Amino acid sequence: MSEPMLRNGSSELASDTASLGDPDKTQPTQDILDVLRQLSTSQQTIPNSQSSENLQQHSQVIEPAASQQDPPPSEWDLLRAQVREKPADSEKWLKLVEVAEDSGDFERINETYEALLEAYPNTSSAQIAYINHILDSASPSKYQYAEGLFKRFLKTSPFVDLWKYYLSYVRKMNSGPNTRETVRKAYEFALNHIGQDKEATEIWTDYIQFLKAGESATTWDDGHKMDSVRKAYQRAVQIPMDNVKRIWEEYQEFENNLNKITAKKFISDLSVAHMQARTVLNQLQEHLTVLFPPLPPPKVKGPSIYIPRATTFSAGEKALVGRWRIYLKWEESNPLELEEKDRATLQTRIQGVYRKAVVRMRFFSEIWYMAYVWNINQSNDPSLLEAKRKDKKDEALSLLERGIEANPASFLLNFAYAEAQEASKSFGDVHTSFTKFLEVLRKELDELESRVNFSPPSSQESAVAVDRTDAPVGWPNAGSASQNSSFNSQTSDGQPPKNKELVERRTEYGLAWIVYMRFARRAENLKSARAIFGKSRRDRWTPWQVYEAAALMEYHCTKATDVAMRIFEKGLENFSDEAEFALKYLGFLISINDDSNARALFERAVNSFSPERARPIWERWARYEYQFGNLEAAQILEKRMSDAYPNDPPIKRFAARHEYLGTDAIAHRDLGFVRGSSTGSSRSTNGVARTDTQQSLLANISPPSSQQQISGSVVKRPSSPEPRRRDEGRGGSEYGPPSKRQRGGSPTRSHDRERWDGPQRRRPFDPSASWSDRDRSRDGPPMRRHDKDREEDKGFVLPPVLSYFVGQLPPPANFDGPIFRTDDLMQVFRNAVIPSSTGIRPRSPPHRGGGRPPPDYSPYTGPGGSGRRGRY
Repeated sequence: MSEPMLRNGSSELASDTASLGDPDKTQPTQDILDVLRQLSTSQQTIPNSQSSENLQQHSQVIEPAASQQDPPPSEWDLLRAQVREKPADSEKWLKLVEVAEDSGDFERINETYEALLEAYPNTSSAQIAYINHILDSASPSKYQYAEGLFKRFLKTSPFVDLWKYYLSYVRKMNSGPNTRETVRKAYEFALNHIGQDKEATEIWTDYIQFLKAGESATTWDDGHKMDSVRKAYQRAVQIPMDNVKRIWEEYQEFENNLNKITAKKFISDLSVAHMQARTVLNQLQEHLTVLFPPLPPPKVKGPSIYIPRATTFSAGEKALVGRWRIYLKWEESNPLELEEKDRATLQTRIQGVYRKAVVRMRFFSEIWYMAYVWNINQSNDPSLLEAKRKDKKDEALSLLERGIEANPASFLLNFAYAEAQEASKSFGDVHTSFTKFLEVLRKELDELESRVNFSPPSSQESAVAVDRTDAPVGWPNAGSASQNSSFNSQTSDGQPPKNKELVERRTEYGLAWIVYMRFARRAENLKSARAIFGKSRRDRWTPWQVYEAAALMEYHCTKATDVAMRIFEKGLENFSDEAEFALKYLGFLISINDDSNARALFERAVNSFSPERARPIWERWARYEYQFGNLEAAQILEKRMSDAYPNDPPIKRFAARHEYLGTDAIAHRDLGFVRGSSTGSSRSTNGVARTDTQQSLLANISPPSSQQQISGSVVKRPSSPEPRRRDEGRGGSEYGPPSKRQRGGSPTRSHDRERWDGPQRRRPFDPSASWSDRDRSRDGPPMRRHDKDREEDKGFVLPPVLSYFVGQLPPPANFDGPIFRTDDLMQVFRNAVIPSSTGIRPRSPPHRGGGRPPPDYSPYTGPGGSGRRGRY
């Protein structure tokens, strides 16, 4: 094709040359032509020849390139690239399978199914579709190919549908009378793997019918056949599976037809186990109905394939995980009450359940971890043989590896795998796993940062950035923010949550580095941990927590205070805008009793941040001065704090100077606050358990707008939500209970009255409450008391039984169920008509108005009833 193009180009070039040399077209004067001939006679043809060569070369370069241009990518190529980038996109996978099936390309379909099963192993619906594709093809080696796939899939598959397909294939390929033994072995092979499954009823029934259909030439053959059928029946009737009652009836009929005398003995021996299986079946159906809901119709053409979706931790998904957790623990509890001699049967049953769980809940790390823990516990069982224990241990590690493949960013699975390899002294594998894990987290941070930077920053973000870069001269890196600091992503409470998410992810990234350093220190030596810390310092995503952990590790492991302080100082250079890091450094200096450096750090820190951000540092240093300083220094510090926080009442600082471990006698004895019996004790316990740094941080939780609340503004109770229909909002989640109705945290009516009329009684004393709240609750307008209010002030004492019961209840924070409106619930109880079980008719509501009274719908007790007679 290039040759015709070259010939065309030459002809065009010849025509152009001819036109240029044609005197009729240009019509120059004769003088000009003579001068041109004299000056450059030989140069007239050279440019033409050179231009001809250039055109020929140009055509030789461009035309082959155009002929070699790749065709545009097909739809299959685009989908394949998308699922490589996002392997958890189930919709794209199903679309890829549809496109591959429609193409009819044998190799492309094979590649599609192989890629799908690599991303979603043990997906039985995809495995069956893959084998169907092979058997329906015209390949001469399709049966060998299909049998190879069966060998791959059946080793670890816990799903009955794949085993049914395998048995149907075996019976189809072995239909002659001389191949019955092969079919029987296939049935035994299948039942040994999934015979305990609830859905295995059809396989058991087919197997029993297959045994009954066997020919027996002699009496011995007939007896052997009956024994085989009896053993199959006896195994089947003890399994909680569908139609186990019908199999039991068939077994009774089978025994009675053989010998009624021996039938009683066989049936009586199995009746207890059979009844237990039927009882367990009822419980099993309750579990599995939620865990294995009916599959929706496929959205695309082609085979119906179930693929688990990536988790979003919605309410329905959390409920589903909870049901799986309950079910797995129930299976481990041995509900069938199998004896020790049947221990292998119990382990096979639980193993199959866990294999199903990790396939259905592939993207939930908790399920993978539960399967790992069960297998590792089985490997530590001394009653098992050494080879069996080793197999269990290998399978446990394999579960973690496959779980990490499905959830590469899972902290749970990566940390568990690292500890398992550390326990087996495979330190190289631990380093490799941490390196991969950090790379995954680093990629996530880069993607999240690109999304955050793509959105325009708000005015609050710009103001915070300007405020944080305005550091004094005495602070490290003064005048500019550090490159490693997180001021671009770390946000205050009023900023968008995406920046907060970036800060949280960065802190979690630092946790991975810290755990990595811990491993290196305890498994190898401190030098290895220092090398890992050196790597983390070169990472721009490393947060300040890594510096603190490295400094504390140096101090506690080597007692090298100077090394720890150098690490802290380096951290201050890199994170000069992190007030919390300065607070941690201050707490460290106080803990090692280095008061001179601590005082110098305090002076630098309080001048480096705004008063609101520096409040925890002020509070921490104030506690140190109050406990170990002199009175003059404490008073000077209080004067400085009053200048920094002019709205704080003087009594607050004075009372803080005289409290210890949350015990504030001034608030209790002199200001009228009462220690709560239950809440107060829990708060004081929490206060004792917290560190000083955590207590100081609690004082900084209130937003800057708290000054407006102190000025006396009253927070009104939000209006009640509009009543919704019973069926509204039930389609929000695919699994689990319907979504909860959100309710604002409105104050109680007594609290509203307390805000308006002042406190009716002494409020429980809360050491962590701010003094402005105490003053607001204590100081108020004169209240008007009524008799009803006085009755409410007397309080109520629960009986001992109820008091003990209330004390056993978990704290309210642990409740995550639906929340009902009290008024609506009491209205339902008030209008409910509850039938009486004692024969006493409930009294109807009083009739108001004239006319005939309303009918009485209470249960009729008859003429001999012990209650009232009829109305008429």
